[in-house]
Formats: sequence, C-alpha cells, structure tokens
Amino acid sequence: MINVVVADDQTLVRAGFRSILEGEDDISVVAEAGNGEEAVSIAASARPDVVLMDVRMPGVDGLEATRRIAADPRLNDVKVVILTTFDLDEYVYAALRAGACGFLVKDTEPMELIHCVRVAARGDSLLAPTVTRRLIAQFVDRIKEPPSDLRLNSLTEREREVLSGVAAGLSNEELAARLVVSTATAKTHVSRVLAKLGARDRAQLVVIAYESGTVRPGWLA
Repeated sequence: MINVVVADDQTLVRAGFRSILEGEDDISVVAEAGNGEEAVSIAASARPDVVLMDVRMPGVDGLEATRRIAADPRLNDVKVVILTTFDLDEYVYAALRAGACGFLVKDTEPMELIHCVRVAARGDSLLAPTVTRRLIAQFVDRIKEPPSDLRLNSLTEREREVLSGVAAGLSNEELAARLVVSTATAKTHVSRVLAKLGARDRAQLVVIAYESGTVRPGWLA
C-alpha cells in the first residue's frame, strides 16, 4: 500500500485528490495538511511514502516544508511531489533544489496523478516530461557563468555520462541501453553518482547537471 499525505490550503483541492487516489486499491491517503508546518509534522509522525505538497500555503510554505523534510535523515524515504498551478514556476525550481522529487500541475488528468504517485513511491524518475527540463533550464539560463562544482571532479567519465543521461530523463532501462550494460549495472552507476554528489534523488541530479554546466539549457530541447 502506498501511503500519501496531501498538503494544500484549499479544502476542495485536498478532497478532490483524496477522492481520486483512494479509488485505487494500492493507494491510501493517510492524512491531509492545510499548511507546510502541518505537512512536516505529519510526515515525521506518519512517515508516508509520498507527500503531495502545494507550493503556496500560509505560514510555512511548501518550499520551506520540502526543505525541512529533505533535511531530516529520518525521512529519507519520504518523496515530496510539488503541486503547482503553473508548470513554469520559479518556486518549483527552488523546491527541486530543496529536495522535491518532481512536480505536478494541479489540473493534470486523474490517471496522471495516480501514475505520478506510484512512480514517486518507487523512487523512479519523475523528470521525463520535457516541461520539467525546460523549467530547470529556464532559470539556470539566467546564470551567466555556471558555478564550478568540485564534486563533479570525483566522477569518472562513465559516471558523467550517467549524469547526462539522468538529466535527459532516461530511466534505468534506457540508461542501460545507451551504455550497453545491464539494467542492474545502470542502477548501480546511478546510485554511485547520487552518493558522490550527495544528491537525494534523480531530481537533484538534474539540477546539479544544469547548474554545473554539465548539461546546457537547450541541449535537450
């Protein structure tokens, strides 16, 4: 069973998401939160698999709540998916940097919401849609000169290739095909890159790839 917390300051939005998700046999909405502080508290006590987190909430907003959850080592297995009204939203970019594993536009189709929750719970990438890469590229493009990231010096050439593949939104299976290795080996490479760069998940690898200049805005257009 996938346990989900829905955090949004609008009661109707929470009710709508609950109704959609609880129609599935493998998903349970274990709690709701009306602001970020509640979301963090509930995440700490309930340890859900996924938190659907609105960005703009009163008091502690979704960005700060995401940062607090990502910073708590006890909650390493809790995946945060950001809910937003607009797909190109600077707050979403900041949330990805803070530790969110992806984002979801509120007017998405019900089946896409369900799929998103399942993918997040598995720990797989939520970054295949080109809009996510476009979002990151849009804000990184404002940086005249990408800052150097000394952590990248620890990567082998193969691991840099893996990082670029993850930034392209490739799954482990697709990475394996590109690298001509087994899926298990591709997964091991991704795990090593995560560990070397101190990244929480694939979303943060994508941000690092763009911000360091390993992948340039427009490269994946």
